[in-house]
Amino acid sequence: MARRPSDPRAAAEAVFKPAAPKLEVPEAPRTNAMPGPKESVTLKLDADVLAHFQEEGPGWQDRINAALRAAAGL
Repeated sequence: MARRPSDPRAAAEAVFKPAAPKLEVPEAPRTNAMPGPKESVTLKLDADVLAHFQEEGPGWQDRINAALRAAAGL
């Protein structure tokens, strides 16, 4: 049985070696992701109102919050 003409480990390292050095990208300044503290409450809603806000998928609680803020004039 003939041996392989090249070293498989050296070949793999050559393939995965970076082509160019990576440049350091300065990290963007972090901003607070949350606009303010939120409070957990229990709220009873009509089923059709809840279904309306849940139709678009995740984020329905934020959409309800936005609608309540608009209704309150905030």
